[in-house]
Amino acid sequence: MSLSATSSPRRRATFDWRSERLLPYVLLAPAFVVTLVIVFMPMVQAVWTSFYDLILFKPNASKFVGFGNYVKLFNDPVFWAALWNTLLWIGLTVPLQMGLGLLTALLLNREFPWRGLARALIIIPWALPSVVIALMWRWIYDPNTGVLNDILIYLSVVQAAVPWLADPKVAIYAIIATLTWQGFPFFAVMILAGLQGIPKSQYEAASIDGASSWRQFLHITLPGIAPVLATAGLLRVIWVANSMDVIFVMTGGGPGYATYTLPLYAFIKARQNLDFGYGTSIAVTFTILLGAFVVLYLARTMREVER
Repeated sequence: MSLSATSSPRRRATFDWRSERLLPYVLLAPAFVVTLVIVFMPMVQAVWTSFYDLILFKPNASKFVGFGNYVKLFNDPVFWAALWNTLLWIGLTVPLQMGLGLLTALLLNREFPWRGLARALIIIPWALPSVVIALMWRWIYDPNTGVLNDILIYLSVVQAAVPWLADPKVAIYAIIATLTWQGFPFFAVMILAGLQGIPKSQYEAASIDGASSWRQFLHITLPGIAPVLATAGLLRVIWVANSMDVIFVMTGGGPGYATYTLPLYAFIKARQNLDFGYGTSIAVTFTILLGAFVVLYLARTMREVER
């Protein structure tokens, strides 16, 4: 009886120790399975589909072509035009959103009447659906009834109405302005939260030492919000890179291929032309390029943090 009485607590202790180690994995298992089924399995299927010449209105002609779609991709001038537009789209939109958001956050961080109302109203562009924003700005840019041309003509900035979305040289920049207006509140809110975390005593000490407002901004404000800018910048790069709804509603990729981006080109090929093999090869290539950028960005950020 004594042996069994002493061995039972040991077995119970061993069981409890193992169950405590397994408990986190048991709790994470449902989320892991859901992520595996919803995210990773479609990714694997997309990669596999990109190796096929798969056109839905020719199901009997489907055949394995290996890297044939990728060879065709790199010989496709539309792909290179879409890639350049994607780089331009990200390279202008994200810095403009960040700059405008930083300026807005600095203004909203100051004391002035109705500051609470201003902070609430600034969220409106971010809260509106993308389709609503695209339709609204398409009307603003309309050469016949748009308010933008009326204002510019009234101010004598232009002499005649500008076809903002019909001019291949202007259309991409008009859409960039639209997405900048939509996305800058995200940066404003994130940066404003970062500004609230900087102790006011640092500014007071800098003022006593005779530091100007510009020096305070460079040596206190920017270092204080640098982690916020890094995180928000990465998130916006990913979101802007994958954004195509505004472009699709405003121009559909036109005029010509002037506003094609890689996600939009993949969507048009796969969903409108029903060429799933070629469309998924575009999507996979874009995912690899974006993933490489994210890895490099995170590696550089980690090196700067370690310093």
